[in-house]
Amino acid sequence: MPRLRVMARVLRVLLVVLFGLGMAALFTLYERLRIPASTERRQRWSQLFMTRLSNALPFKVRVIGPLPQQPMLWVSNHVSWTDIPLLGMLAPLSFLSKAEVRNWPVAGWLAHKAGTLFIRRGGNDSQLLRKQISQHLQQACALLIFPEGTTTDGRSLRTFHGRLLASAIDTEVALQPVALRYLRNGQADPIAPFIGDDDLLSHLMRLFANDCGEVEIQLLRPIQSAGEERAALAFKAQQAIQVALFGVQEPAFQTQRRAKAA
Repeated sequence: MPRLRVMARVLRVLLVVLFGLGMAALFTLYERLRIPASTERRQRWSQLFMTRLSNALPFKVRVIGPLPQQPMLWVSNHVSWTDIPLLGMLAPLSFLSKAEVRNWPVAGWLAHKAGTLFIRRGGNDSQLLRKQISQHLQQACALLIFPEGTTTDGRSLRTFHGRLLASAIDTEVALQPVALRYLRNGQADPIAPFIGDDDLLSHLMRLFANDCGEVEIQLLRPIQSAGEERAALAFKAQQAIQVALFGVQEPAFQTQRRAKAA
């Protein structure tokens, strides 16, 4: 029975991926025929795909808090690649992702056609990226970023990088902080995190070999960006998520030290 369950779950995901490939191929056809495919249209199709993919994953999802009624810059802690479909199903969103994802088989192509913005680690294109994010937000299109820059095991937060939030200040777009928590038997889920040298297929098979986990998505109070310094804005978002996940703020001296480094 466990093997049959895994095979059934894999088949369901493969069918969803085929659906996504069909959508991506359609956008490729639009490009070749020079038919405009707006960011808004890509986001709507992406949300449909993310919803189907989330439904195929072995999670029970609980959403806490109201969805924003206007486009914002969403900022979330980052635990796994599954964060993307689980958050992407909630609203029409684009994503900021590390450049390596662009070269992933299938997933990279899907992300590119969905309008994902890619960032190189340690690259010298920060001003270009800032301009791209600003242009995206000025089109009244929501964007989601993971300011930690990498995944964690879900038991702590890394420093939020303030430079990724500069565009929100430039365009005076509010932040939508999101606290994402994976649980299994009431404790932090040891299976869901996608960290270290893990590979996508092995991680997916581990998820499918186990019972359903729980995911709690908290949509926190929006944070206004107008007139803020980027480091201060990053730490407001970080502290809000820190409190939502762990119930305590960082000591003031740690916050000040991290703010100088951001």
